[in-house]
Amino acid sequence: MKNKIKKIINGMKERMILTSVLFGALVLALLLGGYAFRGVLFPKSEVPDQPSSEQNEPTEQWRHPLTGLPTMEREDLPQVYAVMIDHSADAWPQAGINQAFLVIEAPVEAGIPRLEAFFYQGQEVDKIGPVRSARPYFVDWANELDAMYVHVGGSNQALELIDNNGTFDLNQFWNGQSFWRDNDTRYAPHNVYTSTELLGKALEKTQAEERNQELVYGVWEFADESEDISNWETADPIIQFTSGSTYTAKWVFDAEAQKYQRWQGNYAFQTETDEDIWANNIAVMITDVEVIDGVGRKEIRTTGRGDAYVFRDGKVIEGKWVKPSASQRLRFITLDGQEIKLNPGTTWIEVIDGYDKLEFSK
Repeated sequence: MKNKIKKIINGMKERMILTSVLFGALVLALLLGGYAFRGVLFPKSEVPDQPSSEQNEPTEQWRHPLTGLPTMEREDLPQVYAVMIDHSADAWPQAGINQAFLVIEAPVEAGIPRLEAFFYQGQEVDKIGPVRSARPYFVDWANELDAMYVHVGGSNQALELIDNNGTFDLNQFWNGQSFWRDNDTRYAPHNVYTSTELLGKALEKTQAEERNQELVYGVWEFADESEDISNWETADPIIQFTSGSTYTAKWVFDAEAQKYQRWQGNYAFQTETDEDIWANNIAVMITDVEVIDGVGRKEIRTTGRGDAYVFRDGKVIEGKWVKPSASQRLRFITLDGQEIKLNPGTTWIEVIDGYDKLEFSK
């Protein structure tokens, strides 16, 4: 009897084990089957791609404070170099003026123009010149940008002004290491040159010894592509500094390049490396010019206001130039007092004493 009961119990255990195994296999099969058909039973929802952190970054565009050209980041006001450039025919062709962001052209003795070419720290210009002497009105234009004023000597009036008004001065007479003479191809006084590398070294030395001030000069307003100037007149400027064609400055707008090309007399003007001279803006400033000595040196009024014309995009607008003081920035405004926005890039300012020196070419 005991053996029979024992057999029954053992049989029940075997059936229970078999049942458990079969049940476990069934559960596993259901789980696997459900996983295999999860896409049918439970469709996956579409989740849109998340934008990368780069896509979320702001796309604000900075402008260079001196040229108005786009930059990747905000630029602090850079140190400026204002270099006096010989523009007599004996000095042609010149070096480096095509890389200046601003050039001011104004008459000296005999009405022959001289150039003040402006560069900023960070530019790489291997040769600039020929460098010539200072005149007081060019000193005023340099000081409005807190510029290092670079020259070879100067008139008595200019040197006195430099001594008395705190001009950041680099006179070749006392700083020969910042210049060199090209005696092989030029003769004095048309043979002195410098470079932005040498000017940078002079800047480092001067800052370490005596100059460590924050730059605070004003900046111009620059136009964007959306500005409409269709109501401006169509014209190019011709500036007659002396009688004859030698020193006639002619700017011709190139519609394809969207810039003005410089002609000197009847020829396209070029640097000594055969590069053309281009500008994005031409401003003509009409002011008082007076001969002050027997040599023909001049006094040019740089402050106050006067008549002006601004040329850009092949068009011209009549306006005014304003410069409240020697240290404040020269600006160009409309007849109703709004600042005229310039194209980003290079600007040339032509300084004359009357309308008889200006001709409009269409």
